[in-house]
Amino acid sequence: MPGSNVVIVESPAKAKTINKYLGDDYTVIASFGHVRDLPARDGSVRPDEDFAMEWELGDRSKRHIDEIAKAVKSANRVYLATDPDREGEAIAWHLSELLREKHLSDNRDVQRVTFNEITKSAVQTAMANPRAVSQELVDAYLARRALDYLVGFTLSPVLWRKLPGSKSAGRVQSVALRLICERESEIEVFKPQEYWSIAVGFTTPAGSSFTASLTQLDGKKLDKFGLPNREAAEAAVAKIRPQTFAVSQVERKQSRRNPSPPFTTSTLQQEASRKLGFGATRTMRTAQKLYEGIDIGGETVGLITYMRTDGVSLSQEAIDGARSLIGTQYGERYVPAQPRVYKTAAKNAQEAHEAIRPTDLHRRPESVAGHLEQDELRLYELIWKRTLASQMESAVLDQVAVDIASPSKDVVLRATGSIVVFDGFLKVYQEDRDDAAEDDQQERRLPAMDQGDALERGDITPDQHFTQPPPRYSEASLVKKLEELGIGRPSTYASILQVLQDRNYVRLDKRRFIPEDRGRLVTAFLENFFHRYVEYNFTAELENQLDEISDGKIDWKTVLRDFWTAFDAAVNGTKDLTITQVLTTLDNELGAHFFPAATEDGHDPRICPVCREGRLGLKLGKMGAFIGCSRYPECRYTRPLAVANDENGEAQEGPRELGNDPETGLPVTVRRGPYGAYIQLGPAPTAAIAPPEEPAVEEPAADGKKPKAKKKKKDDTPKPKRVSLPKGMAAADVDLDTALKLLALPRTIGNHPETGEEISAGIGRFGPYLKHGSVYKSLTPDDDVLTIGINRAVDLLAGAAKKASAPAKTLGDHPKTGKPITMGSGRFGPYVKHASVYASIPKGTEPDSVTLEQALELIDAKVAKDAAKKGKTPKDAEPVKAEGAEAEKPAKAKATAKTAAKKPAAKKATKAKAAADAPAEAAAPKKKTAKAS
Repeated sequence: MPGSNVVIVESPAKAKTINKYLGDDYTVIASFGHVRDLPARDGSVRPDEDFAMEWELGDRSKRHIDEIAKAVKSANRVYLATDPDREGEAIAWHLSELLREKHLSDNRDVQRVTFNEITKSAVQTAMANPRAVSQELVDAYLARRALDYLVGFTLSPVLWRKLPGSKSAGRVQSVALRLICERESEIEVFKPQEYWSIAVGFTTPAGSSFTASLTQLDGKKLDKFGLPNREAAEAAVAKIRPQTFAVSQVERKQSRRNPSPPFTTSTLQQEASRKLGFGATRTMRTAQKLYEGIDIGGETVGLITYMRTDGVSLSQEAIDGARSLIGTQYGERYVPAQPRVYKTAAKNAQEAHEAIRPTDLHRRPESVAGHLEQDELRLYELIWKRTLASQMESAVLDQVAVDIASPSKDVVLRATGSIVVFDGFLKVYQEDRDDAAEDDQQERRLPAMDQGDALERGDITPDQHFTQPPPRYSEASLVKKLEELGIGRPSTYASILQVLQDRNYVRLDKRRFIPEDRGRLVTAFLENFFHRYVEYNFTAELENQLDEISDGKIDWKTVLRDFWTAFDAAVNGTKDLTITQVLTTLDNELGAHFFPAATEDGHDPRICPVCREGRLGLKLGKMGAFIGCSRYPECRYTRPLAVANDENGEAQEGPRELGNDPETGLPVTVRRGPYGAYIQLGPAPTAAIAPPEEPAVEEPAADGKKPKAKKKKKDDTPKPKRVSLPKGMAAADVDLDTALKLLALPRTIGNHPETGEEISAGIGRFGPYLKHGSVYKSLTPDDDVLTIGINRAVDLLAGAAKKASAPAKTLGDHPKTGKPITMGSGRFGPYVKHASVYASIPKGTEPDSVTLEQALELIDAKVAKDAAKKGKTPKDAEPVKAEGAEAEKPAKAKATAKTAAKKPAAKKATKAKAAADAPAEAAAPKKKTAKAS
């Protein structure tokens, strides 16, 4: 029987932990995150109706809400114990609205409780001090959600129409993308400047050696570019060589270095990136587990406080615990006379909660190591050290600067160093820095010297340097920059950075963001046609207004009205914008990127490499932008949207001949198509560089109307044989021998020692693979499809066979068909399966916890979704066909099939999506010659 009090939280893990802290009179139940959201369709926010908003339950929420409603019916009080931030307040509001609509709050107290940590004392204190749902925080949430919806669902369709191939635009996402693209532009136009430095070795009278740098020459102080070239450096060396030197001045001063404040969401993401190599998403996912509770010796306890916060303050209890532990573990000299008090710079007091800290500092990392996963332990240790260090005594350093001069003082050198007199907080923790190496000369230790000491000169070393371009953003430095500009909120940074990668607007390379050409196109489009809405100041000011709403200083609908009036006018201003105008603007904006300046031999990168007459420029097709010749259709040259030579030096303009195949005498060439580099045997059927199945897209007329397509004649010319280059193989490195081996794939490796069946290696749609009977296994990046041997092949296949032999877990039988419903894991993650229907298990759901009822919901939702794509209504699309249903062909089904037949492109798209949803085991590579893609 449920208790007389119901407590609603977001996650089952949080519910499990809290349930242990409350008595039998309490039932703790999870909502499984947000329960309602704006439907992903037009009209969910209606500006013409004073921004009325339409909400709907999520696909998985109905069952959870039914369970909550059932529990509430038997309760006297309801406590909404969702997270203590705006999102948590929003979930609490949605829950209270749903209970009101079901008339379940009429005779019951529905109250809000919040706690910053999931510990027994914090939970019980919160339960004793409930409050009402904060309408100000709810209004701020509604305004933010409406703004994001209006921008996304208004601006994204403009992108789709005017810039095919684009995925989406967002209020904060597009500004973050602009930062990354602007940094890349700075790097491209950067011109390095040469400068030299001179280091001189010296030995003291006591025999100790050190190095000093030249700072003054001929009575003039040298700045960074004081020695601009080799000639100036050699002249300085010649000036130094005959001189004698002595110590002219010794400066000593003591400095104190204070610890950094405890972690906020932003600084935790930054330090986890620098020290642990964690992305923002990985950091927040791991922190969520530490917050919600870990089983330690039979007791589930939250190890850290709430991890979405702008605050740097610590509770008095935490400060007292830290000072006690510091004195016990490191000694009283490491405890400052007064506790350190940190104040947040966040303007939004509602979100300025306590900093992220361990719930109990006496719970040392080593004492919980046996109960944590590696990521959890590393992040907990980082938080523990930072919190403890924030309450420790300052470090004390002696800094020394020694000037060394010639007798006439026309040559002066300087050596600097420091000595740690007292390590203080450095004994536990030191914050890393972005994009700046520690100054070795400041950190090194100098030998004892006094003014007037004669020094013996050693080697003179001139060093050449060049100024460096600004570094690309890392996750840490981008988060820091967004926070400095006041754009977005730290709790949203992880999802924003992930969306940019998921949309293929940027990629992470060596932990640095590099914009893809698609991302640069989107940024250039927005900057030229929606400049105001990607301005840093505008976006930051909008965030300030949202904060003022949460503080009750401004009405939320006033903010929406002011924004929408100008934004709607800007969108309407692009209705008459033609594709030609867009292309001209983007070509002018990005021409220098895609077509570098003419080479020394006078080669113009804009000249078409095939016809030698046309001019290369940006073109737009159904699949997005590409580069093509202006003489289309006479010349069909195209290439992917990329610079003429990529960073690996691979030529992308036209085919490169390798020689002739000794068996057929046909030419072998390396070419580039829309999907990358490939090898071709034989001449192309036409002069086109692009494969025949991917023709150049004709540019629309100036009026924006699509030109009529000419009826194509059947082409009986045999297509040349092609094979894609394996990932990691540079086109510039391919020779004739390698090309012939690739064209000969698949190749036989040998027979399996146990089955005697043949093992072969080839390249399919998913890349290089092994085949043994009906078993396929993808090669790892370290395996070479051309050289892999029988022993390695058997090892890889053994792992594939083991995975294939693992039986799928049966959850039960379908109530309508009686056929089993199973659960397994494939290329795209865990899934449930019934007949030919595969339904992915949502992220965040533990596969082992999925019940038969949940599986049925997922399968029904998948069937309904697929039916909607085919133009059927839910009534037309039964979740599963009954036995013998195939024999019946209702008129409605025939009509649907007839309609679908008229839309082959949509039919292909549906099939492609269905294939993508299926697990890897259901789609083995096809044995065929790879196309250019």
